Amino acid sequence: MESASELVPFPLLMTPIESNYSACTIPYRFPSDNPKKPTSTELSWIDLFLHSIPSFEYPASPLSNSLCRHMKRAKSDPTVPDAPDKAEKFAQRYAEILEDLKKDPESHGGPPDGILLCSLREQILRELGFRDIFKKVKDEENAKAISFFDDVVHLNDVIEDEVKRLENLVRGIFAGNIFDLGSAQAIIFVDNSGADIILGVLSFARELLRRGTQVVLAANDLPSINDVTYPELIEIISKLKDENGKLIGVDTSNLLIANSGNDLPVIDFTSVSQELAYLASDADLVILEGMGRGIETNLYAI
Repeated sequence: MESASELVPFPLLMTPIESNYSACTIPYRFPSDNPKKPTSTELSWIDLFLHSIPSFEYPASPLSNSLCRHMKRAKSDPTVPDAPDKAEKFAQRYAEILEDLKKDPESHGGPPDGILLCSLREQILRELGFRDIFKKVKDEENAKAISFFDDVVHLNDVIEDEVKRLENLVRGIFAGNIFDLGSAQAIIFVDNSGADIILGVLSFARELLRRGTQVVLAANDLPSINDVTYPELIEIISKLKDENGKLIGVDTSNLLIANSGNDLPVIDFTSVSQELAYLASDADLVILEGMGRGIETNLYAI
C-alpha cells in the first residue's frame, strides 16, 4: 500500500542539512561548471544507461546491466496489457530523456545525478503501468531463501563466541563497538529480496534481537528493481515466525518494520516517512545495506 504521508528529513542528519548533507556521494558537477554544458562525469553516467538500450531486445546475460533487466522484465510482465509494446515505449522515452540531458543538463529536473536518473526511469515505468516488474523473480527468490533460513540460523547459532558469530553474520563489515549494543536501537535500511534480506539481514537482525537490541527494518514504500518493499517484508517475516511469534526461538517483540517512504534503489535522507523519522530519533546505530543506499548515496551522510 502506497504511503500518502508527507516526507520529512531523517532526524539523525547533521544540521543545518542544506550545508551538511548531500544525498549523492559522487559529485557529477561542481559550482564552477557551466550549467548549460554537461560535465564529463554526467556524460559518463548518462552513457552508462544510454548505450545499453539497443540490447534490450535480447535476453539478459549475467553481465547485463539494470536497464537490460528492466526491459526484459517489463516485456514479460503479465500484469500489464500489451507489455512488449509498452516496454518499447519505455526504452524510447528513456533514451530521449537521456539524450536531452546530454544536450541540456538542466532539462527534466536536472542537472542529473544518481537519484534523478533512477527517478526518471521509475517514473516512466509507472506511467506506462509497470508497477513491479521484478515481482515474479522476487517471490521466487524469497521462497528459496525462506527454505534455507533455519539452516543458516542454526549454523550461526552453533558459534559460541559472540564476536565470531557476529563477524560470521556480517563478514567483518562492522567495527568492534557493535558487539556491545545491548539495549540499544538499530535502524537497518534493507535492500534486495531473496537471500539478501532473508539469509543476510534477517539472520543479523535476529542476533541483535537476542542481545536485547530494538531493531527497525526500513523498506521501500514502492517497488524499484528487485528491492524488497514494506508489504513484502511484513509478509516474509510472518512466514518465518513460529506460532508463538518467535524467529527460531528469539522473541520478536522488539522487531519493527517501517515504511521508509522511498521508491528508488538509492535514498535521499531529506525525504523519509514520518513514521521512520519518529522511530529513528533515538537510534544508536544506522545500517545502510546495499551499494545504492550506502555507497552511491549517503556514504558520508551521518
